[in-house]
Amino acid sequence: MGTEDETEFVSVEEDVQLARRCRDGDESALLHFVERFQGIVFGLCYRMLGHRQDAEDTAQEVFVRALRSLHTWDGERPLKPWLLAIAANRCRTALGKRAKRPTPTEFVVPPAVEESRGNRDDLAEELQLALDELREDYRLCFELFHFQDCGCEEIGQMLGCPPGTVKTWLHRARRELARFLERRGVVPHARFQLEAVRASSS
Repeated sequence: MGTEDETEFVSVEEDVQLARRCRDGDESALLHFVERFQGIVFGLCYRMLGHRQDAEDTAQEVFVRALRSLHTWDGERPLKPWLLAIAANRCRTALGKRAKRPTPTEFVVPPAVEESRGNRDDLAEELQLALDELREDYRLCFELFHFQDCGCEEIGQMLGCPPGTVKTWLHRARRELARFLERRGVVPHARFQLEAVRASSS
């Protein structure tokens, strides 16, 4: 049985070969690149943007930009963190554009309707509502850590900040999410339930 380091080395070697074939214009490699990463890229975009069409459009932009920029990727590191960093940046851009235009009615959730749902079991949906209330840095850290299984050091490299800052943002994100869920009466003592919410959302 191979070690974790050996497995990571094999993965990086596969990434190098895939990137080389993509740069050479190999159509099958380009298709494989998109198929391999489309799930995690779309997942991050959807969780960050909260709207399917925006997520699909942004994910497409991510792959276009990534394939054009493969020559800048460090071949000694895995592709996934590099690609997610691009996705995170594109989501930030999309959120910035959204903030400059009127909010469509489809994004507005009537408080009275939501308050009547206090006893429902769909924690994943409630968590998404709570995530939408977080400031951008906190939400992105939470998404990358809990839903993309990225470590604090890896997230720090993506966002250009120390791992200690990432840990602080994660702590604050969890605290604010717990307060939001408790206020809505969805999960009593929610700060102790976030891991259960994570499992139900995976």
